Amino acid sequence: MTLVKAYAAEKADKPLAPFKIDRREPGAKDVEIEILYCGVCHSDIHTARNEWGGTIYPVVPGHEIVGKVTRVGNDVTNHKVGDTVGVGCFVDSCGHCANCKDDLEQYCENGNTQTYNSKSQDKKTITSGGYSTHIVVTEGFVLKISDKLNLAAVAPLLCAGITTYSPLKHWNCKKGDKVAVVGLGGLGHMAVKLAASMGAEVTMLSRSPEKAKDADELGAHHFELTTKPENMKKLAHSFDLIIDTVSAEHDYNSYLSLLKTNGTMVLLGVPPEALPVHAGSLIFGRRSLVGSLVGGIKETQEMLDYCAEHNIVSDIEMINIDQINEAYERTLKGDVHYRFVIDMKSLKE
Repeated sequence: MTLVKAYAAEKADKPLAPFKIDRREPGAKDVEIEILYCGVCHSDIHTARNEWGGTIYPVVPGHEIVGKVTRVGNDVTNHKVGDTVGVGCFVDSCGHCANCKDDLEQYCENGNTQTYNSKSQDKKTITSGGYSTHIVVTEGFVLKISDKLNLAAVAPLLCAGITTYSPLKHWNCKKGDKVAVVGLGGLGHMAVKLAASMGAEVTMLSRSPEKAKDADELGAHHFELTTKPENMKKLAHSFDLIIDTVSAEHDYNSYLSLLKTNGTMVLLGVPPEALPVHAGSLIFGRRSLVGSLVGGIKETQEMLDYCAEHNIVSDIEMINIDQINEAYERTLKGDVHYRFVIDMKSLKE
């Protein structure tokens, strides 16, 4: 075991603070990574504060990781010391269920191992995430990162990027499609960039008029305020695909009415309470209401390669690790455009 510096929450009502954790020595198929940057996801906050339940303390969050390979096991073939690599939302899976065999490890039927606050496949060891100087990950869950992009801005692609890329690809977003994105935040800004890059005509749907300028700069072709009933009426039967990134309470039925016949609305956000869906919203138009998680490892690598080819990264604000608690509060207020990323050298000093 190697003792490394980290930041952890020791209780739900305590701020994150310096901590030390044990990292295993690299096994034959393991890759040791010095973490350069780690994005801050809203899931980190939920977990640190036990808002979803099940947090195992102390918890070290962070699942948007970019770093350099420092050591590899004897049987590692895909990565070498000095490579730039990434780690996303999970670091292992059973490897033998139908979903794992179909490159859908995110839906592992036996439970994948999340990057933090999760049981390893031994069902005993609890994982610790990217708010740390180093991490050791099984080779098959380590991703290749292009050095031609801003590495700090690549970090959020490991969650926000793949969470939006996966449904756009699965529901075949293409040139000429009319795509709406609900909510302009960490997920929403990536959905706009990616859908526009795929040739779709993108409309940003928002409650905040001040976000119109940002939507335009991100690549949206249209901006519509959802607080105006006349706008919602005008947009009825307009879209092939709606990407809904909102985790607050909102009316699914009003957005479903904006879909064309055979249109699909994909839920990426998780509101705290179950929200009603009227059968008629789906039946009268053969519309689909679906959900999507992150992508599997193969699809995540595809997304990273796609973003490198099209020069797509997240819009970020860099912070030092000692600013993490302030960053949490600002995230909750929506005061970030559009993702915080921790410069991990601040933890090593």
